[in-house]
Amino acid sequence: MKLSKSKIDRAGVGLAKENYRDADEWIEYEYILDEYRKAHLQPLTETTLELQQWLTGYESDYYVAQRLKRKPQITRKLGRLSVRLTQLQDIGGCRIIVEKNADVDRLLNFIEQRVAEQSSLSIDKITDYRDRGRDVTGYRSLHILLSRGGYKLELQVRSRIQHYWSESIERTSVVYGHYLKESEGDPAVIGYFQRLSDAFFELESGREPSAKERLEIDELKIQSEAIIAASEKGRVLSSHVNEGIIKTLVEKETRNPNPINNWIIIFDWSTGAFVSWDIVGRSPEEAMDAYVRNENLYPVDKDFEVVLIGSSKIATVRRTHSHYFGIETYDNVLENIEESIIGFSKRMDIDVGARQILLKLHTKHFWGDKGVATSTLKNHFCQNVLTFDSSLEVLLQKGLVYQNGPNGPVSLNIKMRNEVEQYV
Repeated sequence: MKLSKSKIDRAGVGLAKENYRDADEWIEYEYILDEYRKAHLQPLTETTLELQQWLTGYESDYYVAQRLKRKPQITRKLGRLSVRLTQLQDIGGCRIIVEKNADVDRLLNFIEQRVAEQSSLSIDKITDYRDRGRDVTGYRSLHILLSRGGYKLELQVRSRIQHYWSESIERTSVVYGHYLKESEGDPAVIGYFQRLSDAFFELESGREPSAKERLEIDELKIQSEAIIAASEKGRVLSSHVNEGIIKTLVEKETRNPNPINNWIIIFDWSTGAFVSWDIVGRSPEEAMDAYVRNENLYPVDKDFEVVLIGSSKIATVRRTHSHYFGIETYDNVLENIEESIIGFSKRMDIDVGARQILLKLHTKHFWGDKGVATSTLKNHFCQNVLTFDSSLEVLLQKGLVYQNGPNGPVSLNIKMRNEVEQYV
């Protein structure tokens, strides 16, 4: 079905403003938006593959991945800004993470040279938010607006520290329940991230934040943590990278060797845990069918987030979309600025799945000699813990639980009661 611009824009307005005659018209608008999103996937994938091919000759470390903008983000943006659906320039997006801010400039020059050598891809506009930060939030990144086959695509290029900040505020926004990058929420929380971004910029520029600046950021952090802790989901903010998740995804990836795999990742922000992850087809039709189906099954108003991400390696997605996997603290940041200034990035030493196992054992009073069969714990009490095996291994290594034999009964370690109580 050929979609005209007017029909696409009318669907965008109807969904953003919830303005439709009846259920049939709403279904039609949803279909049009999904078809319009789908049309971006092929040119986006071609662009990502081309970028990857170019970057094989690039002499610094980088990570690259693509994503189609989620439906709630699209409708919210249309409702917030005076813009039509066909005017949105970031429905198809690609992200490249490099080591340092200076590498962003080098990569921009490199990409400009390569684009000039061919005709299928063009650069329409370059917007640099790095020096001053965008608006009051402090967001920093280089945005390159590309065109391919009549579709606008957005390429974001960031340093590791800029990306770390962006992923931190993304995770905090979901936990807090306010879109901080859109200036929603308490000014203290927004101010914390703005000042943190400024401090990171100073570090990347070779300048140390002053003692006064550090103290002010630390005070904002304390205020912000209290505000976040008061929210219902405050504990989800603490993050731990579960290597078991990465291992499972890599195993799936090796069974599907492709230049780019499309992944559907479903995350439950109410628990801070994955619901599902799977490789879907390379074709736009197959990928979008899975995307839309899962968006309907796991709605955003129930705290689910469904995302379609494309990458040549799942380990790259861990870097480019780290707020799903747990945000690591970068050593090169901590070497230059006290850990207290990092605030929300502080790592927990067990993952969400491990905490869920502990909580279940604790509420069922499985201590010491009173254990529960591993199979019962996994398949009955913890059937929704996708990382059960790796999470249980973490608990065993820390001595928080006992297991009588490889598949024997599991119970909490009485000698570690105080530690267990702190986790649950």
